Amino acid sequence: MKQQEDKQPIGLRNRILQVLLFFKDRFDLHEGKEDELETIDYIKKNIEFRGANLWILIFAIFVASVGLNVNSTAVIIGAMLISPLMGPIMGIGMAAGINDFELLKRSMKNLGIAVVISILTSTIYFSFTPLNDAQSELLARTEPSIWDVLIALFGGLAGIVAGSRKEKSNAIPGVAIATALMPPLCTAGYGLATGNLYYFFGAFYLFFINSVFISLSTYLIVRFMKFPKKEFLDPNREKTVKRYITIFTLLTIIPSIYLAYNIVTRTFWEKNAKQFVLTEMDFPRTQVIASTYSFASDSSGIEVSLVGERISDEEIERLQKKLPVMNLPKTYLKIKQSGDGTPDLNLLRSDVLKDLYERNEVLLQSKDQKIAFLESELSQYAESSRQVMDLAKEAKVNHTGLLTFSMNRAVLANIAENKQDTLLMAYARFRQRPGNQELKRFEEWLKVRTKADTVALIVD
Repeated sequence: MKQQEDKQPIGLRNRILQVLLFFKDRFDLHEGKEDELETIDYIKKNIEFRGANLWILIFAIFVASVGLNVNSTAVIIGAMLISPLMGPIMGIGMAAGINDFELLKRSMKNLGIAVVISILTSTIYFSFTPLNDAQSELLARTEPSIWDVLIALFGGLAGIVAGSRKEKSNAIPGVAIATALMPPLCTAGYGLATGNLYYFFGAFYLFFINSVFISLSTYLIVRFMKFPKKEFLDPNREKTVKRYITIFTLLTIIPSIYLAYNIVTRTFWEKNAKQFVLTEMDFPRTQVIASTYSFASDSSGIEVSLVGERISDEEIERLQKKLPVMNLPKTYLKIKQSGDGTPDLNLLRSDVLKDLYERNEVLLQSKDQKIAFLESELSQYAESSRQVMDLAKEAKVNHTGLLTFSMNRAVLANIAENKQDTLLMAYARFRQRPGNQELKRFEEWLKVRTKADTVALIVD
């Protein structure tokens, strides 16, 4: 019995060990890994911006700027595929991971050159393009969110893992598309060209976040995979370089954590603010027609414009007290109501009324046209009915055996020529069927009387 009890824990431990070995084998990054020195050399080759590499960057910036200008997602994706911007950003993370200060300086220098040229190129384009409106693809690059941080972090991890393989996959172009390094720089150029500093700083802020987190992810993988660090003959020189690298790494990581925290905080605040307006400001006779949200760490604001029945001061006070309950601390609520003399709201209300009037006017015009058409059809039908009675009386004088007469215009489908025409059809019933000559005379009389080229006469 004791032997069986001893065997059970051993068997369980073996199974757990097998499971752990299975997962270790599956998630082993060292399998299929390129030689570390080859990977370092591969990243170094993509750092420099000179000659063809620099011209490719300029052309890619022009393509991306056109794509943002005409709001074409496909064109923007194409520009990101040919963009060489990933090189120096991954070079910064690599340099920090292997303590290569010279590589770090080269990477930062080339990244700076690439950024300046990219912004200048896009500024030149947007200064001369006749399309000045900010499209949705461009506006999407002016305000970074938590998702941009996550995309840059995981995209950078995928990029350096793919770059360290013997067989290079399509992951690196995919990372260039996912992290979207180029569109923010083009948007920054648009901000300079149009004098909109909000667009410029917002877009550059997004590019900075992407660059920092791609470099950070590269640094983490390089450290995790234990790439060989640069060796120095002079120990004092090695200590100095390590100190500089450590300072640079801390200066990169600490602000990135702070930026990520602020973005997460703002994202959750905006979600709660929109939920507050949606649930707490649902009034039966008052409608929210506009709402703006401004986030700040010390004092955030929700500004709402209402139209309809005015809400009381007591209700506004209740809403203000509700803000902390909805996880909106340090937030003020500003409400603009119709009739309070607010110029923007009065202008907005007049615009809404004007829009309603113009849309209703179009609908009324459409209905008037339909009514006029139907009245015309009814008038033609009544005229046709009167004409049939007159023709029947005249035909009775010439053809005394006529008992019943009817006439109508029918649509004739010409299948051979694939077209349609109108045909006058007449029906006549006699007491005794007339001869062919009389029927021929009757048909000719109908043509003259109705001014029709052809008449289809049916005789009963």
